Amino acid sequence: MLTQLSINNYALIDHLSIDFSSGLSIITGETGAGKSILLGALGLVLGNRADLSSLKDTATKCVVEAKVAILNYDLKDFFNAVDLDYEAETIIRREILPSGKSRAFVNDTPVTLAVLNELRSKLIDVHSQHQTMQLSDAKFQFDILDALAKNTSRLVTYQTDFMQLALLRKELLVIETSQKEANQQYDYNLHLFTELEEAAIKVSEQAALEEKLDKLNNIEDIKLNLSESLALSINEEVGIQNSLSSLVFKISKIASFSKEYLALADRVTSVKIEMDDIVSELESANENVSFDPEEAEKINDRLQLLYNLQKKHYVNSNEELLIVYEELSDKVRQVESAESDLHQKRLEIEAVSKKLDHVAEKISKARTVAIPKLTKALEFLLSDLGMGNARFSIKAIATSSYFTNGKDTLEFLFSANKGGNFGELKKVASGGELSRIMLSVKKVLSENIQLPTIIFDEIDTGVSGEVSNKIAAIMQQMSSNMQVIAITHLPQIAAKGSSHYKVYKEEINGITTTNLKQLSAEERIIEIAEMLSGKEISDTALTHAKELLN
Repeated sequence: MLTQLSINNYALIDHLSIDFSSGLSIITGETGAGKSILLGALGLVLGNRADLSSLKDTATKCVVEAKVAILNYDLKDFFNAVDLDYEAETIIRREILPSGKSRAFVNDTPVTLAVLNELRSKLIDVHSQHQTMQLSDAKFQFDILDALAKNTSRLVTYQTDFMQLALLRKELLVIETSQKEANQQYDYNLHLFTELEEAAIKVSEQAALEEKLDKLNNIEDIKLNLSESLALSINEEVGIQNSLSSLVFKISKIASFSKEYLALADRVTSVKIEMDDIVSELESANENVSFDPEEAEKINDRLQLLYNLQKKHYVNSNEELLIVYEELSDKVRQVESAESDLHQKRLEIEAVSKKLDHVAEKISKARTVAIPKLTKALEFLLSDLGMGNARFSIKAIATSSYFTNGKDTLEFLFSANKGGNFGELKKVASGGELSRIMLSVKKVLSENIQLPTIIFDEIDTGVSGEVSNKIAAIMQQMSSNMQVIAITHLPQIAAKGSSHYKVYKEEINGITTTNLKQLSAEERIIEIAEMLSGKEISDTALTHAKELLN
C-alpha cells in the first residue's frame, strides 16, 4: 500500500508530503484545485514520461518520492530478477533535472522506466473512466474469470508446458527446414561422398606415390649412376674398396707404435666397414633396378585421381580431402537419420501436448464452474448500483488451439436493458455503465486475489442519490481487503472514508500553489457540508454532513 507521497517542485506544487493509511482514503477538492496534478505526480514516480514543463521552478530539480509497503505483495522474486534490494517499505524516487534529464530509483538503486512500469503494475492501479475500456480486453476478461476459478497455479503449470511446447515446435521446424535443404542436395552429396569413400584416401600416400613415380620416370639415369658408382667402388686397380683395404693394411703396421696411430687405424677400419656396407647396398640396388610400365601407369593413374579430387573440392592436400569427406558424411547421415530425429521430436511434442491438454481441461472446467458465480456476483452488484436489468452472457468455448492461458476463447457479452440484445461491452454499455461494471469487477477481484492499491479517479461521475451510497459501500467493503483511494465530488462517498484529504489552491506573494492536507474530524464536517450546499454552508448542510459521517 502507498504509505507516503512527497512532491517537490512539480507543476503548481512547491513542497508537499502526505501520509496515507490503509482502508478507504478520500480526496476531495474544488474543480481545478489540483487533483489531476496529484495523479500526475504519482504517475511520474511510477514511470510516466517526463518533461521540463513538469517543473514549477525550471532552475531547480523536481523530485517525487513514494513510500510503498510491499510485505504482502510477494515481490521478492521480482526484486531478485531485476537485481534490486528488497525492502518491506520500498522507496521509489523520480527526479527531473533542469537539463531535462530524468532519473528513477528504487531503494536508491537506479532503474529503467521499463522496470519502474513493471513494478507499478504490481503496486498501484489508477482507475479512471478511460481505464474502463480495459473491460473489453480479452486478457482482462480471462483474468477476472480465472481469479474466481482459482486457476493461478494451473495457469503457471500450463504456461511452463506451453513455453516448452513452443520451443519443441521451433526445434521441429529447424529439423524440417534443415532436412528440406539437405534433401535438395542429398543426391549430389551422396555422389561426392561415395566417390571419396571409394577412393580410400590415405593422408601420406600422395608423397610416397610421387616419389615412386619420380624414381620410375628416371630409371635410366638411376641405373647408369648406380653402375658407375659400383665400378668406382670395386675396381681392382683404382676402386675405393681396394684402396681402403690397402690403407687399413698400411696403418695397421704402425698402430702398435703409438696411441695416435692406433686411433687412426680404428677410424680407417670403421670407414672400411661402412664402405663394404655401401658396396653391398649398391650391388643390391643395381640388381633390383628395373622399369615396370604397368606399375608406373597405376601410380600415375592413382596420383591423377588424387589431383582431380583435390581440384574438384578446391583443396591442396589429402588431409583437406579427408575433412571434406567427413563433412559430406555428416550431411548424408543427417538426411538418412532425419526421419528418426523428426519422429523423436514429434513424440516429445505429443507428450507435452497431452500434458497441456490435461491442464487446459482442468482450467476450462474451473472456468465453466466459475462463470455462474461471476455472472451472479456482477449482476447482484450492478443491481445495487442502479442497473437492475443488467445481464451477462459469459461462455468459455473450448478449442483445439493452444493459447498462452489455455485452450478456450471467451465470449463476454452484456445487456443493460430488459429484453435487450447481448453485445460486446464497448458497443452496448455507456461510459457510466462501464464505470459501475468496472467497480463491480474490482470488488469481485478484491475478494479473490491480492490486488494492488487502487485509486478511483472520479469513477462516480454521472451518478447521485442512492447509487452513490452503494458505490461508497462497495469501496468501503473493498478497503477491508486492500488500500482504496477515491477522488470524488460526491459527499455520500466522501463520508465513507476512514481518512479524508483535501486538495486546495492558495496564493502566496502573488504565486498560486497547490496543497494537500489531511482533514480533522471538524474539518471533514465542514468539507462535506460545503460539498452539499456550496460555499455558503447552511445549518441544514452541517447537520446532513454529520449524519453522513455517522
